[in-house]
Amino acid sequence: MKHKPVTIKEIAGRLNVSVSTISRALHDHPSIGLKMREQVKKLALELNYEPNQAAISFKQGKTFTIGVILPNLGEEFFSMAINGIEDVATNNKYTVLIGQSHDDTERERQITDTMRKHRVDGLIVSLSKNTVSYEHFDQLKKYAIPVVFFDRVPDTPDSYTVSCNLKDSSVKLVDWLVKKGLTHIGFIKGPDTMLPSKERLDGYFEGLKKNKLPLKEAYVVQTDLSQKKTLEAIKQLLSLKDRPKAVIAFNDYVALEAIKYTRNEGLKINKDIFFVSYANLPVTSYLDDPPIASVEQFPYHQAEKATGILFQLINAKDPKEIIEKKIVLESRVIVNKEQ
Repeated sequence: MKHKPVTIKEIAGRLNVSVSTISRALHDHPSIGLKMREQVKKLALELNYEPNQAAISFKQGKTFTIGVILPNLGEEFFSMAINGIEDVATNNKYTVLIGQSHDDTERERQITDTMRKHRVDGLIVSLSKNTVSYEHFDQLKKYAIPVVFFDRVPDTPDSYTVSCNLKDSSVKLVDWLVKKGLTHIGFIKGPDTMLPSKERLDGYFEGLKKNKLPLKEAYVVQTDLSQKKTLEAIKQLLSLKDRPKAVIAFNDYVALEAIKYTRNEGLKINKDIFFVSYANLPVTSYLDDPPIASVEQFPYHQAEKATGILFQLINAKDPKEIIEKKIVLESRVIVNKEQ
């Protein structure tokens, strides 16, 4: 048989004192004598009393919960990011609610609304690849729920964002490949709806220009990040008469799909054709044919920074308090395998 949780009122009845006396005693208020405080705490312990979190939240105007919306926790990048979010949240004595959009904008909207109804104190978001309107996040302003984006961020001036310098990352990748004597460089870009796709591509163009290499339109292909479209993209590049000697892929997952297809076509990876990418996922170090180099985007650090900003917004007493809106981390090219 289930028992209802013990309330302060019940403790007060047993000791024949007021509810306010019990509340003060449990919080070690100096107006309550030591003997009474000990008596109250002893009885509370015997009755397995637990504070009513809902009542505490109502009184303080906080639920001590933050929401997180990510594209897919199956991706190692985002599971690493969650560690950063939870570490900061735990240090602030907060609980984390997690939702996955699976790159579906409508699902992202639904999760955002659910988080609002659960009265989260703030939201951390990495956008769906298809999100081009941010109205569902703008709506949260009416409820004083701050939002901070990381990695996949919107290109809007008023948003709080944490990201990596992906344009510079692409320039670094092109520079690195050219130093290895690889000047025929293909590029597999991501969805046009994503700001990171544009930043990567802009850096590729700048890298070619910097190294005085011609831009070959046939060398730029696209994937929507699905396996099918990635395979179509690499097939396009390999079918060219003057095929590229190196390929920059949107991320490690795209690179691995492209590498698998290329290997099945009888080409030797990082010998006949070289692959570089973004994310520098730890799992690639266990593979026989990983991308030869990958851009470290620091998922833990990005998410940690974003969560830190969120707590600044949650705890800000002055609405005019200056909190940094745009944090851009410098990336680093990590060489996985030298030839």
